[in-house]
Amino acid sequence: AAGPAPSAAALRGVTVECAADGSVVDVAPALAGRVAVLNLWAYWCGPCAEELPAMADYQQRAGAAVTVVTVHQDENEAAALARMADLGVRLPVLQDGQREIAAALSVPNVMPTTVVLRQDGSVAKVLPQAFTSADEIAAAVDGALR
Repeated sequence: AAGPAPSAAALRGVTVECAADGSVVDVAPALAGRVAVLNLWAYWCGPCAEELPAMADYQQRAGAAVTVVTVHQDENEAAALARMADLGVRLPVLQDGQREIAAALSVPNVMPTTVVLRQDGSVAKVLPQAFTSADEIAAAVDGALR
């Protein structure tokens, strides 16, 4: 049986790097106050590459109501940025080669995995599956928040 879902405090104190500019991101306050969709992936993951454009489409559709953030779970940051550029995907990339975010949120070691966070930072749902369309993602996020 799965344990209780991590609380809103789960990400408190977790810091990772923004892949774009190297700045340190304190994850909890960065995501606070809005619904967040964390997409955990790696540059070498085929299903992840298929899913990322759908995540970008979903972000465009959802607008300011939802923040989609990708979490790259491999040490090779340059490969992550190259992969995003190849795919033409413009989403924030948190570099987390040590899987600190996944550990804090009790996410299984499966990629891609999408984590839906409520506005208070608590986990609404962990979805260890690949999505193929923005519609599919929207339905899963809406379902998680019900």
